[in-house]
Amino acid sequence: MSRANDDESGTYVLVVDDDRGIREAIVEILEDEGFAVKTASDGDAAIAQMRQARPAVVLLDLNLPRVTGDDVRKIQLADRSLRGIPTVVFSAADRLAERCADLAPSEVLAKPIRLAQLLAVVRRFCLPLAVGARA
Repeated sequence: MSRANDDESGTYVLVVDDDRGIREAIVEILEDEGFAVKTASDGDAAIAQMRQARPAVVLLDLNLPRVTGDDVRKIQLADRSLRGIPTVVFSAADRLAERCADLAPSEVLAKPIRLAQLLAVVRRFCLPLAVGARA
């Protein structure tokens, strides 16, 4: 799943989605492009992961069980140590722009996401690992 270590704070992409297939597809795409990736399947795990090792960018689905993506983003915004982490909301939620209005995301991507669009957004916030550093 991940090549990022705890000491690689700020150098990895955190993918947060409860759909295992989507998580795995995004991880494969990003790792193929040289990015370090970690994942979380729910909001609690996402917040814990961000606190453990700060990601360069979070790809956050809104439709998560228990602690929703909306809640994750609100927790982020209220926590000074997490507030500055760039967060890209990606979701198939209805009225997505309206739903994101109070969440102040760095970017909003509607599912299904186009590959070029995903990579362009991730590259804005995160550099791929150096070729020699790849696992």
